[in-house]
Amino acid sequence: MERVDTAGLDNWMSPAAVKGPLGKALGVDSMALNYYELAPGDSFAFGYHAHESQEEVFYVLEGTVVFETDDGDVEVGADEAIRFSPGEFQRGVNEGSERVRAIAIGAPADPGELTVYVDCEACGDRTENEIRPTESKDALVTVCGECGAETGRHT
Repeated sequence: MERVDTAGLDNWMSPAAVKGPLGKALGVDSMALNYYELAPGDSFAFGYHAHESQEEVFYVLEGTVVFETDDGDVEVGADEAIRFSPGEFQRGVNEGSERVRAIAIGAPADPGELTVYVDCEACGDRTENEIRPTESKDALVTVCGECGAETGRHT
């Protein structure tokens, strides 16, 4: 048995105020399990994305998240959950004024190839992006696959 207090988790670089590797702290190896806190405007993800081989479930503990999907926006509130199949595009954002607390579960642990689309100001369109660390490793950036412009920076 393992037990973890979410307040003691490391905070991984991401577009969220808090991304805590809950599964890693518990020694879970068959799925990804993360604790999130989203400040207003924060997102779970670097952009509109899909995982090749991982299904994802988000359970909202507090607040409301709006998920962009191919079928339109879906609002998920406290004590609600939403599931995405492998290959299904989505992006969850806290569009409200209150902090969101949520748990994300992905299985299997290895998501396979990740496809991410981010708005590129230089291209004037949403383009496929790559996520990479900065040279100093103090942030993760999204980089446009078409023109090479940095489209986002997350610490």
